[in-house]
Amino acid sequence: MSPVRAGAVYFLLVFGTGFVLGTFRVLLVVPLVGAPTAELLETPLMLVAIWFAARWLVPRMVPRAALPAGLLALGFTLVAEVAVGVFFRQLTLAEIAFPQPLLPRLAFYAALLVFAFLPYFLTPNPGKTPSSSRTESDPAPPPES
Repeated sequence: MSPVRAGAVYFLLVFGTGFVLGTFRVLLVVPLVGAPTAELLETPLMLVAIWFAARWLVPRMVPRAALPAGLLALGFTLVAEVAVGVFFRQLTLAEIAFPQPLLPRLAFYAALLVFAFLPYFLTPNPGKTPSSSRTESDPAPPPES
């Protein structure tokens, strides 16, 4: 799978999960504990979704696509977050980036870092192609004298 397609699929899997969880968070959890606590409670669930999406995606793409796919998915996510904030919630860019209180947003940013780099870290021998790795049947080159 190409990096662009892998990034788009990864984004759609995680953003779709976030949309569903966000709906439950706003309708069921926010009235009970408030928005900041509800967002903090949602973060571990999103990390689990990110883990499963990345684990599903990594075997379906070439190893060199993992880092570009994760970074593209991050870019798609940031664009979607800004679009939802500006067009649906009528927020300014500053209100999107630095809402009050800040702790839930910092947890969100940490989850975004995991989201961006997890495909790379889950890839066996990231950055290498199968033909470039040495097997046991390939003898090591003789030492130079």
